[in-house]
Amino acid sequence: MIQLKERTTKAEMLQQLPLIQQLYPEFTEQFYGDLLDEMLTNNYKQVVAFENEIAVGLSGFWVGTKLWCGKYLELDNVIVHPNHRSKGVGKLLTEYLNQKAIDLGCKVVALDAYTNNFPAHKFYFNHGFVPKGFHFVKFLKEK
Repeated sequence: MIQLKERTTKAEMLQQLPLIQQLYPEFTEQFYGDLLDEMLTNNYKQVVAFENEIAVGLSGFWVGTKLWCGKYLELDNVIVHPNHRSKGVGKLLTEYLNQKAIDLGCKVVALDAYTNNFPAHKFYFNHGFVPKGFHFVKFLKEK
């Protein structure tokens, strides 16, 4: 049985590094921790899916307000361990965060998905998400 738990502290989130490395294999604990130091000051949180006390999926999330939509909840890096995909973990995470957005009075749930991540596009379409526009980026320097 999958249990969802919110994580709000750096120490709790650092424990999720192996899952984060599924998407960002180059991340070290130090680098991830430095990012969390900045992100946590901007109300970043995570919801983690556990099966038998083992983390099998997670999504970061933020709540904010923008002119185009008002109050919103943004999913950030939805990750499901490859051994646990197609078992409903992603659905549980997105449904949990959708309900959280409703409970918080958000008008929109938003997310970004890489343009070449077609499995993610299919998943999000199947869960009621639609593309609203383009998320343009301009890289100012290499990582």
